[in-house]
Amino acid sequence: MIDSNLEMTDKIGYLLFKKGIIDAAMLEKALFAKANDKSKIKRNLAQILVQDFKYDHDSIFREVAILYAFRELEVHPEEFPQERIDSIKQMINGAGEQLKGQMLEHKVIPFMYDERIKDKLILAAIDPTDRNIPKIAFGLNAKKYEVIYIRKKDYERLIHIILPPENVYLKMMEEAEPEIQIEKDENALDEEALDAEINKSALINLVEGALVEGVRKGASDIHFVPKAGNRTEILIRIDGNLQPWHVQENTLPEAVIAVVKDRSKGMDRFERERAQDGFIQRDIDNHIIRFRVSVLPTVGTELKNKFESVVIRILDDRKVIKDLDKLGLTGYAKTSFEKAISQPQGMVILTGPTGSGKSTTLVAALYQVIDPTVNVLTVEDPVEYVIEGARQLKIGYKMNFEQAIRSILRHDPDIVLVGEMRDRETAEIAIKLANTGHLTFSTLHTNDAASAVARLYKMGIEPFLIAYAINIIVAQRLIRRLCPDCKKRVVNFDEDVMKAAGLNIAEWRNYKIYEPRGCEKCNNTGYRGRIAIHEALYLTKEIRQIIVRSGADVDEEKIRIQAKKDGTLSLREAGFEKVKLGLSSIEEVIASTSEE
Repeated sequence: MIDSNLEMTDKIGYLLFKKGIIDAAMLEKALFAKANDKSKIKRNLAQILVQDFKYDHDSIFREVAILYAFRELEVHPEEFPQERIDSIKQMINGAGEQLKGQMLEHKVIPFMYDERIKDKLILAAIDPTDRNIPKIAFGLNAKKYEVIYIRKKDYERLIHIILPPENVYLKMMEEAEPEIQIEKDENALDEEALDAEINKSALINLVEGALVEGVRKGASDIHFVPKAGNRTEILIRIDGNLQPWHVQENTLPEAVIAVVKDRSKGMDRFERERAQDGFIQRDIDNHIIRFRVSVLPTVGTELKNKFESVVIRILDDRKVIKDLDKLGLTGYAKTSFEKAISQPQGMVILTGPTGSGKSTTLVAALYQVIDPTVNVLTVEDPVEYVIEGARQLKIGYKMNFEQAIRSILRHDPDIVLVGEMRDRETAEIAIKLANTGHLTFSTLHTNDAASAVARLYKMGIEPFLIAYAINIIVAQRLIRRLCPDCKKRVVNFDEDVMKAAGLNIAEWRNYKIYEPRGCEKCNNTGYRGRIAIHEALYLTKEIRQIIVRSGADVDEEKIRIQAKKDGTLSLREAGFEKVKLGLSSIEEVIASTSEE
């Protein structure tokens, strides 16, 4: 039984119990732990619940802040003006290493001086009851101070902005001795000399540093490109565009590539004549990140070189979207897509070039239909993201993609994801699954939705099977999102651009249209992040009839005309809708989509 005098003896415990955050059994355990606490500074019940019993920090300390009337910081770090960030950074860095270490250890930030009482310092803390706060205030020479509560997740975001984590590999590389150029044999690689160069820690730090930097900058890919004259260019792809990151001079390109192979699983360092695929896994900033590594032999300007190009795809599960609303689907595309994936059977096809976000959309769609009552199987080569609740088949040398596709028919599936319909056999099995009561998801590489029908027809799939197996075909592209910090309103429209795109300037003046400008936050590009645009071809009765009546060829134009009547927007039209919402620019949409 809970002691009736609990409120008097432990206000925090009483409050958390009354609010149902902890039950009676947990309260008794926590009170026992508090009574027997051997810490130098006696901890309160909230600290014990979070530290010893792993309760969520913010849900516990928010109640503590309310109980003791600590104000809560309502603004999120992303909304802070740059002056505030600079001011906090200056106070932290000017505090001296020992005091700075104490602030970081106890997660306390000198937030600002009170606007009404000039010498009163406001300290933001994730635990406003921390007994070390007075020492920190004294160290900061605060004559008066107030403590406010900041959510732990907001503190972590803010400290990441103020003191971004250091890339230790790059620091070690800078501190290393300068590289020594090795003379090369005119006819063949000297493997001993190559080994000596590979064993330099600077190269290992370079490769590991590139992996860390790629993840922290939000890149999708890292490229290692060998060049003549003992140079290797390293580029990273951010928001769809390749950007130079580092040039490694006076080092054999073969040595740099060999280090990448050594750090990867499934690769042979000494094989330089054929394509290789491998993978890397690292813990970066407390998150497990997977990297897919592709190596291709390339031609150099000198015959003695054995150059290989390396592309590393970054697979960060934090980028997985589980909420359909976050995909950017709007209007007809959204309603028809939701209708298509809610059917018990049939096929959902995503089309678009490599890097257009097809996999992201399919995974988000899968998360809407996964539940414990259905058997969800995926066949992908390679697997990009781990999908909770699905059985993802492992493709390898003992079971290839085609064997896996044939096997799933015997594995009692309800919902199937086929990574890509790459040939007639794969397409036939996927269509068969959709026709025999399974909801099937897959992708095709075509420019728009209507041409996906023609592609399947040319693969040899019967028109009536295409017409009645498919629920929807969605073409997708990614366009760059305008930087919200520096985008500027368009005052004068470019007449040539508007005329070429068939847009009426007078009509577009009715909307708030923005264009890129460029600032520090977007690397002066004017764009930050990307958004998806969609063309949704839902197979209505009329479209099915057009497909069934196909002769020697599918009439793509007839399908497009009917789709437009049904409410389908082309990719360019969908892009212009994003422009009207102030999310992208007219030039970006024109550059990323083709005319009808």
